[in-house]
Amino acid sequence: MDIDTSSLDEYLDAEGLDGYAVYADGDDSTQRYLSGFDAPDPFFTVYTPAGTTLLTSGLEYGRASEEARGAVDRTSDYDYQQLREEYDSGVARAKLQAAFLDAHDVDAIAVPETFPVGAADGLREEGVALAVDSEGVVDDIRAVKTDAEIEHVREATVANEASMRACEELLAAAEVRNGTLYYEDEPLTSERVATEIEVTLLEHGCALDETIVACGVDAADPHDRGSGPLEAGQPIIVDIFPRNKATGYHSDMTRTFVKGEASGTVREWYELTQEAKEAAFDALEPGATGADVHAAACEVYEDAGYPTLRQDPATETGFIHSTGHGIGLDVHEAPSLSPRGEELEAGQIVTIEPGLYDPDHGGVRIEDIAVVTEDGYENFTDYPESLEL
Repeated sequence: MDIDTSSLDEYLDAEGLDGYAVYADGDDSTQRYLSGFDAPDPFFTVYTPAGTTLLTSGLEYGRASEEARGAVDRTSDYDYQQLREEYDSGVARAKLQAAFLDAHDVDAIAVPETFPVGAADGLREEGVALAVDSEGVVDDIRAVKTDAEIEHVREATVANEASMRACEELLAAAEVRNGTLYYEDEPLTSERVATEIEVTLLEHGCALDETIVACGVDAADPHDRGSGPLEAGQPIIVDIFPRNKATGYHSDMTRTFVKGEASGTVREWYELTQEAKEAAFDALEPGATGADVHAAACEVYEDAGYPTLRQDPATETGFIHSTGHGIGLDVHEAPSLSPRGEELEAGQIVTIEPGLYDPDHGGVRIEDIAVVTEDGYENFTDYPESLEL
């Protein structure tokens, strides 16, 4: 996968730096992006305008040589075993990394804000000049996806839709007994539905650490994961954000269901949220800002008399979060569809997820995912919106 690093080259040149270094395992999105390699233990990567080079153990060398975006050196190339015998682990690691940088004519580096403090101090002790990338240069590059990345997110979205379908079918098949949902003579819980979602995702090559299946008052908190038996007549927010195990790219989708008849309030919320989502999509295009998209969703709610954080930063009910966020190797990344959202570019992938919340009634949220195109957007999500089951 080819990535455009011209802005990183310009940043390094302007700051008088030779390269950009990352010391982390493959779960770190900056590491995965620059190196193209996934490993469970931390490894060192340096990017320079001349190319990218990884420093790995002998254990990972063979696989890295086949999979990584750049060249690969082994720790044994720098007598790491001898360094470990002569120095404590932190000093030995710093001397190893400094020797690696010197071998590639790198004297001054930028590092992400997440770079380990101990490793940074060790490199400085070895005479390496180190500056923190507080501007988020790599984050900005990552925000604009390549064609390959767009396909990775699209693939994860197909898996996500399959898991949402499995969830909806389970809810639809449940029986209502004294206001509680039952499935196969057992109370149907948030945990049971989450398991069905996770199993389906695994069957489609995806996984997730957690998901949201929140019912009733739990649904009034946008990030409450939900727990316990599900109730009829109450809104159930299902928010699924899986990661494709092969590519590392995420998707994200939310639907709200009611088993049985929804209250008049929840039905009104649902219709308003559909309207707010449509308004946000109408505003989504290159050149618009994330703030513009967020404002479009807020106006729908505010015109209907519901509070938003834009209108009242202290409100605890109504529309109490941003309209969306970027998505890729991280489930939350740039750009932001919020009051601070900057100008949008073609190739950025974002969620659109307005919602309303109040502990007296629960919550409603609907979320799709789309890529900004040269003339607007393409919505990846091909899943129906149906409130009552």
